[in-house]
Amino acid sequence: MHLNPYGEYAVLLAASLANDWPCDRAGVVDRARSFGMRMAFASARSTDYAGVRSVIDRWLAIVDEEIPDQRAALLNQYLAEASAYPRLTNHDAEGWHLHYRDLDQTLPHVLDAVISVGTALHLTTRGMNRLTRCAAGKDPGDPCRNIVVDVTRNGRQRYCSVRCANRAAVRRHRVRRAPTPGK
Repeated sequence: MHLNPYGEYAVLLAASLANDWPCDRAGVVDRARSFGMRMAFASARSTDYAGVRSVIDRWLAIVDEEIPDQRAALLNQYLAEASAYPRLTNHDAEGWHLHYRDLDQTLPHVLDAVISVGTALHLTTRGMNRLTRCAAGKDPGDPCRNIVVDVTRNGRQRYCSVRCANRAAVRRHRVRRAPTPGK
């Protein structure tokens, strides 16, 4: 039996959805597939797309909570509401492994369970500070609000992309080089 690596891929999937929201349910499913979810999702329902948006919006409250104890409380509530419990499965004869959802659940429910468990695993194994918004958005004039899922070895990823990191470095350089008033 192997354990699914829910931590990293589930949090990266949630961040991807939050940073670049798909235009329809098919886009959500395609994105889930691109992050490694191979399971068959239950038949499409008219509420799936809005339901997944609601899952992501709830998850963003965890991302935006900076106080570890408060973040843990929100995540514990999220886990309880997702009803994410471990169960053994051998679908597609790929070998026994754990899932944190039942079969034939709606797309929002599956993503709710996977993302909540993945976020809990990510934060407890990597650190409670390893999920945040891009540091570039803290600089005046930079609208970046993307999510940063820090999966680096040293735990110091602050920017969502090299582009944001470079723009911030250029701004810091310009501030240092700017003439001081009165000189």
